Order: sequence, then structure tokens, then C-alpha cells
Amino acid sequence: MEVTKCSSEVSRRNFMRWISAGAAAAAVVPGLAPNAFAQQMAADTTPRRRSGMPDFSHLPPDAVIISSNENPLGPAASALAAVGQVGVSGGRYDRFGVAAATVKTISEQFGLKPGYVELFPGSGGPLDMALMSNISPSKGLVCADPSYEQGPRAAATCKAPLKMVPLTKTYAHDVKAMLAADPNAGAFYIVNPNNPTGTMTPKEDILWLIKNKPKGSVVIVDEAYFHFSNDESVIDQVVADQDVIVMRTFSKIYGMAGVRAGFAFGRPDLLAKFQTISPEISLRNVASVSLFAAAAAHASLLDPKLVPERKKINTDIRESTLEFLDKRGYKIVPGSQANMFMVDVNRPGREFMGNMIKEGVVIGRSWSAMPNYVRVTVGTKPEMEKFQTAFVKCMDMPPATVSASLHAELDMPSELWRA
Repeated sequence: MEVTKCSSEVSRRNFMRWISAGAAAAAVVPGLAPNAFAQQMAADTTPRRRSGMPDFSHLPPDAVIISSNENPLGPAASALAAVGQVGVSGGRYDRFGVAAATVKTISEQFGLKPGYVELFPGSGGPLDMALMSNISPSKGLVCADPSYEQGPRAAATCKAPLKMVPLTKTYAHDVKAMLAADPNAGAFYIVNPNNPTGTMTPKEDILWLIKNKPKGSVVIVDEAYFHFSNDESVIDQVVADQDVIVMRTFSKIYGMAGVRAGFAFGRPDLLAKFQTISPEISLRNVASVSLFAAAAAHASLLDPKLVPERKKINTDIRESTLEFLDKRGYKIVPGSQANMFMVDVNRPGREFMGNMIKEGVVIGRSWSAMPNYVRVTVGTKPEMEKFQTAFVKCMDMPPATVSASLHAELDMPSELWRA
């Protein structure tokens, strides 16, 4: 099989990133007292910028962190119980086939044949693999603007032509404009619900793109936030053997951002292309899921109450917050079906973010296509109440020039690592 013309040096660096991310799974062991662990982390003064994650050590303990689309509820009780059960076997490899059982369970839930699903430590790594295995200097990538930045970064890595297409007036992916932007693209990347807007692209639009795209290209649909929405998935297009790769993660509604587990759905030949990114590295060696992550993921899939209960909690808090903002005349991006939303702050988002940090609330950043909007993650009810108070106070402040060095570490999009 031909090796994708991405730099093997960069590919090795990406693989090492996935390895480091997967190692975080050990943090979910129920036997580790959270308070003791927090104290240990607080005492560790080692700089964490090298990990690729923002350093929040300078913030007060009661700071509200609603910047990275994490789920404040954490892993479900069923997931933690499963980790506790397999914990005693953690000194050995997965001899009982927990990871295989997880793949089998989700395959059966979606009616997929064997070989159409692969389990990874998070979904950031396989997303890179899906992108990079289908683009090259001669095969471009088409993305929406604004949307999740991992697509453009993959294009830069592979030196692939990149086309950024504005969202529609309803903040959906403009699939016809995306096809027109590069009729010979190797991949079209759709995030649904979209990050950062939280808005949906209708399934019929995605089906149109699948039908009309150039032969040999793929449509990559990132459904990281899909469990929060009311629309239909396109995993059925994988069942139908279409040129589609769908990504799912346990970092969002399942509350397992630090545990690292995610799925890639696709025809076996499309998933096999993941192996072509680097001729020197085997995915079996570097992208294997830990026993703890597999057990937590499997238990979460089998928990019938988890998704509906958490979806309702998120929806209720999100809509209550948006109602608060709307009643006070603040402009929001309508139609979010995710655990985030965007709001216009009438000034550079970086400046507003800095003011909010001073109030003990860390919100998300802005995008170049919408520089005066900031993204806000939906937290717990008390967290969003604190956000509301800080937001009104900061909106009442006159716009001002902000130092270029203000909390620069927070500019790095941490969800690039699916955290």
C-alpha cells in the first residue's frame, strides 16, 4: 500500500503525542483519592507547557474552567466501577479481550460488520490519521470556517492545498460551496455539531456531499459532540459502504477526557490507510488502548441512562444560560446542540478572555473568522451562575488594549488533544 506523502518526521511526532495522551488513562483508578492526587499535583511545580495542555496552576482553586469543552461530570459511576474491576489485572496485558469486546459492542449497536470500527486512545490521533491518509500535495482538504482547527493543521503538515469555506447563514457547513472550492479534493472535513458554534449541518446536506464528491475522495465527519444533539448520525453511511469516515470520542458526553478513548468508523480499506502515514511505525504498537480506558468505554456504552441523562443536564443548563444572555440583549450564535456556545463580546475575544480570567472564570478563545465572539463550554449550574456574574461585569467594562503576553498559554486549543 502506498505511503501517504506526509513528512515521516512529523508523523512520528504525532504518534508520540498520541502515546502520551493515552497514558493519562491511569488517572481514573477509583482507589486513588482525588484530594490526595490534587495535593500532589499542586505540589508539583514542573512546567506543563511541554504536555501541550494549558497551565492553570496560577488560578485560584475555585476558578471555573469552561474553556476546553470538557464534561464536569467526569466518568459515569458504571465506568469507574468497571475500571475498579479490571484494576487488579492492570499488571498484565488485556488477556481477556476487553478492548475487542468494546469494539464488538459498538459494532453491534450500529449494525456494523467486523472490521468497520477501531478503538483508539482518544479520537485526536485517529482524526489526524483519517485526514493525513487522504490528503497530499496533490490532494487538498476542504474545511468550514470557523471550525475545529485540526483539519487545517493536518493540511499544513502534509503540505496539502487547503480551502476554508464560510459557514452558511444558519451556521451550517455549506457543502455545495465546499465542493465548488476544490472539486478534486482528497477529503472534506465536517464537524457535526460544529466546534466552536455548536450548530448542526443537516444530514441531507452531508448525504448530498457524499453523493456528489469526486471519486476516490472521502468525507470525514467528526461527531465528537453528536450525543448532545437531536439530529441523525451518518454512521449508517459507513454501514452502506460509502466513502465516509466517522469519528466518535468518549471525551465529551461520557466525561472521559483524561481517560482517552475514541472510535473511528469506516470501511476496512479506509481504516487500513491509517497505516500508510508512516512506513516506520505500527499502529498496533503505538495506538493501543489501555485496559482501564477500554473497560470504562465498554461500561459507558452499556449504560442505558448515561447519554439521555447527561444530554438533558447539558441541554437544560445550556438553554438556561442562553436565555439569561438573550434577555440581557447579548448576541449569541443561535442553534447550538452541543456542550458549548458562542457569544459576541463586542471586542477582541482575547481581551475579554483576559478580563474573565481576572474574575476567576476561564472561557474559550475566539476564531479569526469571528474575532469578537468567544466560545464558552457548558459547565455545572453553579459554574454557569458564576460565569453569568463575571460575564455581565466584564461586558460592562470599556474595551481596552490587552498585553500580548496575557496568559499566552491559554491560546493553545487544548481540545486538539481531545481533552
